[in-house]
Amino acid sequence: MASDALHYTDLTPAPQLDKATLNKMVWRSLNLQASFNYERMQAAGWLWAILPGLEKIHTNKEDLSKSMTHNLEFFNTHPFLVTFVMGIVLSMEQQKADINSIRAVRVAAMGPLGGIGDALFWFTLVPVTAGITANMAIGGSMAGPILYFIITFGVQMALRYWLMYWSYDMGTKAIEVLTANAREFTHAASLLGVFVVGALTCNYGATSLGMVIPNGESSVDLQALLNGILPAMIPLALTLMCYNLIKKKGWSASKCILLLLVIGIVGCMFGIWSGTYTSLVPVPWHS
Repeated sequence: MASDALHYTDLTPAPQLDKATLNKMVWRSLNLQASFNYERMQAAGWLWAILPGLEKIHTNKEDLSKSMTHNLEFFNTHPFLVTFVMGIVLSMEQQKADINSIRAVRVAAMGPLGGIGDALFWFTLVPVTAGITANMAIGGSMAGPILYFIITFGVQMALRYWLMYWSYDMGTKAIEVLTANAREFTHAASLLGVFVVGALTCNYGATSLGMVIPNGESSVDLQALLNGILPAMIPLALTLMCYNLIKKKGWSASKCILLLLVIGIVGCMFGIWSGTYTSLVPVPWHS
């Protein structure tokens, strides 16, 4: 009985899934985290997204029940790259592979995608796009937020579609392609992301000193003095402070945000900060 539970009753390979079903699952994958929980993470959203394919593959109700049960187990991967795992799992389900093999492949495929997805999107695409479009929005252009949505949503949807079809056609071979250069790709994307975030901190750091020291008939602007030494020194110092607190002291991001909030409020109360935006890049303002 235990052995039967690891295999499907009908072992006849199912026909290839049609494009309409694959496309439907791509759009359903947008709701991967709609039922996120701390016991099984994205499992409920994963099953709901992949269900149209499973229903076409398993015409035997007992097999469909088995498939739904093991696909409702713990699952957690990058939400933008989930169709990569879906394509591989659907390919194995179509061939009626044993359930333990499908489980093992699902876990092996979902793991590396977390680091790759973070490096590709959160550290690279989103900061770069936000930096460009935010500058447009500050200049009064409505194209800024619209362009941000089109780029970020368009790239992730194109990737979802391509990964679904590619991994479904490749099957388990797709995992070998993914893991072969995963470490190098993640490292390169992370370095690019760090470089971009550093540039954004320098160009859009709004924190500047508002203290002016009287000097006879004139006065000394401390912020202008700092700009002569190192532009955006204050944003750099605050960034390095947060990095040190997180890396060396074990602080959480929430604690750092709270500290920056306190520094900002107290500094403005005592006139330490100017409270005005001082981008190093001239921004034309259109009324």
